[in-house]
Amino acid sequence: MVASLFLSLTSEAQTPAPATASLHETRAEGLKTLSEAQVIALSQLEKGSQVGKPELQAAADRLLQTGMFAKVNYSFQTRGDGLTVTFQLEEAPRVPIYYDNLPWFSDGELADAIRKKVPYFDGTLPEAGAVVDQVSDALKELLASRQLNVSVEHELLANPLAEGNVQAFRVDGGAFYIASVEFGDPGVAASHMVQQQLSEVQGKPFSRMTIDLFLSEQLRPFYLQQGFLRVKLGPPEVRLTGNPNQKLPDQIPVFVPVSTGAVYHWKEAQWSGNSVLSSITLANEIGLKRGDVANGMQIESGWDRAREEYGHRGYLDAKLDPVASYDDQAHTVSYAVSVTEGVQYHYNTMVLTGLSVAGEARIHQLWPTAPSAVFDKSLFESFLTKLQTHPSEIFGELPVHYETVGHWLRTDPAKHSVDVLLDFK
Repeated sequence: MVASLFLSLTSEAQTPAPATASLHETRAEGLKTLSEAQVIALSQLEKGSQVGKPELQAAADRLLQTGMFAKVNYSFQTRGDGLTVTFQLEEAPRVPIYYDNLPWFSDGELADAIRKKVPYFDGTLPEAGAVVDQVSDALKELLASRQLNVSVEHELLANPLAEGNVQAFRVDGGAFYIASVEFGDPGVAASHMVQQQLSEVQGKPFSRMTIDLFLSEQLRPFYLQQGFLRVKLGPPEVRLTGNPNQKLPDQIPVFVPVSTGAVYHWKEAQWSGNSVLSSITLANEIGLKRGDVANGMQIESGWDRAREEYGHRGYLDAKLDPVASYDDQAHTVSYAVSVTEGVQYHYNTMVLTGLSVAGEARIHQLWPTAPSAVFDKSLFESFLTKLQTHPSEIFGELPVHYETVGHWLRTDPAKHSVDVLLDFK
């Protein structure tokens, strides 16, 4: 942390500055979500107290240690009526909180318990810091109020339902299992495929992460294929009967609310920023005609195929940004797709590690791309697949032994060149 100090004194220049002064005011700059009053509370600086550089530095350290701030600087001024300190702050990125296996309480009850200890809690937390530990303590106290002697753990995990991460909290010591999963849509029960896949969840230790991953990876595609592009799944609910203060049964029934919404049909995709590939070529990668059921999985695969087509032509940095527009009266969907093509790369050289000289020679001999030629990513991926699954097609009877092939593409946009790095282990 960098602390910048600016001292303005009303006395003579040769008069030594006092070691402490009465704190008149605390200010905060750079805030986006927190309030100045919340920063003051976190700093633990009290108006009217005697403070000097050590106390101000300690307050800045406390702010940084919360995890709520990526940067903490401060300055101060002294006047006749005391000292004013100003914190220049940059709030740290925050991620959603995620309650994994606390079936005794609703999300609202858990959030209320947290706010008693962390009043500014808004459903998000930093990736680390004292605030995260305070949330653990709040949950532990709530559990103890129900005579639940379990420990609380937290871990930064990939969000099972969206991009980014979540700050996941779970208890260690609760032996509960998912007895059954029922859905708000009776159509799920009629799907033999979905019912077969439920074995991935039922009978497993109770975990919302397990359930949400099933919803995201198995059930959502089931709906997207049918054109239910705006289906809402969950959040999963624990449905128990009887006295809520009694001990939970070992087997927990789970209910998943489902709101399917309407079936959407394909209208069009409008492309911008593309010159290497025509809009007709890109539209053909989607493979849908106006009026077709908008198969969400086919649409996602279409974006991937378009990116692969760019990679086939050496445009390794090509990006597609599709933005959906829904007509809820006509039940149609159209996309505005912004394309950033980037530069076309040419093959430069290959760097090999972990192979014998004879093995390296065989790789170079069979490598399909000549120096300075346009780099075809699909040829690279095909060659890599052979190395990983059918090495005899590359090495023949050479005594080459490895378990994995690390692979990287080192691009140089300024030179429009790409190097292939392969590490055999």
